[in-house]
Amino acid sequence: MQNTRLNRLVTVINALLRRWLLNPWRRISLLIISLLFGFALALAISAIAGQNANIDVTVALMVSILVEGVNWLAYSSPNRLRQSFWVENLNALKMGLCYGLFLLAFMLGS
Repeated sequence: MQNTRLNRLVTVINALLRRWLLNPWRRISLLIISLLFGFALALAISAIAGQNANIDVTVALMVSILVEGVNWLAYSSPNRLRQSFWVENLNALKMGLCYGLFLLAFMLGS
């Protein structure tokens, strides 16, 4: 690939982000933010699907496919990919989503 300005900019930003994420507290804080965003996403999904009762099955199918895809990516891939920051964040988002949906199901008694 040619060494264009955009290519160099992306490389520099990637290196700065990687160096910034070496601090464990920053990494943990971003994982907690992903977990809480997944919980908020669960609340939004259930509210949107609950408004229009005829799309509940479709939304449940899409969430199940998303959760299984993230599980496959996070747990059946090689160790290097499993420890990737983006995969860890996606897995935290998935955990927050599942926890939020379970909590809402228990609150509604269904």
